[in-house]
Amino acid sequence: MLTTRTFFRHFTDKRDVLFADTEQHERQLSDATAGAPAELAPLDAITAAIAGLDWREIAPRAVQRQRQMVIAASPELTERELIKLNALTAAFANGLQRRGTEEATALLAAQTGLTVYRTAYRRWLDADTETEIAHIIDAVLADLRAIVTA
Repeated sequence: MLTTRTFFRHFTDKRDVLFADTEQHERQLSDATAGAPAELAPLDAITAAIAGLDWREIAPRAVQRQRQMVIAASPELTERELIKLNALTAAFANGLQRRGTEEATALLAAQTGLTVYRTAYRRWLDADTETEIAHIIDAVLADLRAIVTA
């Protein structure tokens, strides 16, 4: 049984539960971006890092869907989610800079990579349970390329 005292030893408030793995997630994505094959372009290094995440290990899809609904219903949690996403952008940029990508290019690729991340994540949440994130990322990138070249 979890007591209130034990809970608050691990979390400063109830909302922290929704963002408990943020720093680990940032490290994973930064390290995976930095460690992507050298021949990959910056955005491709980021998307490889995103595709390499085990999204089901983070939490089952149904749990992640519920989490997103709770966040969407609360302005405070939405603000906190945006702060988390900003930190993920910095993590992607950090990973790229560790690969030797120039700072301005790294930031542009990181911001674009975050858009791919957010779009792929939303599509993954809405997809049937058989759909793999790598296929969704490919579709998001195809959409992005169509937008850019149009």
